[in-house]
Amino acid sequence: MKVLKIDHLGIAVKSIDEGKKFWTDVLELEFEGSETVESQKVTTAFFPVGESEVELLESTAPDGPIAKYLEKKGEGIQHIAFRVENIEEALSELKEKGVKLIDEKPRIGAGGAKIAFLHPKATHGVLVELCER
Repeated sequence: MKVLKIDHLGIAVKSIDEGKKFWTDVLELEFEGSETVESQKVTTAFFPVGESEVELLESTAPDGPIAKYLEKKGEGIQHIAFRVENIEEALSELKEKGVKLIDEKPRIGAGGAKIAFLHPKATHGVLVELCER
């Protein structure tokens, strides 16, 4: 498996409009735009930082994964995403190593990226996303 870089940090927020004020007004990062991913019940907003991005995540449904995260833990870092060269090979290799996966096959995420999540029980409590763009 070849990890190319940290692709983005996912931050759960109650409101993208409220959350983006810090990133744009205080840190003066450029707001790249938002996108709703219906299948994941989330709206995302991206802020480029060098070769990586900050991704704000707002739930679009009370039963969505971000809504559940906010209910348990409140606003904050929800996941870290690593860009990989070949996501199918990465998932196969991780499965062979006995790593517990949430997604055994990639799905389509924001921006059309192929994504898959590793289970936090396998990563010492960190929700890790793999993505291929």
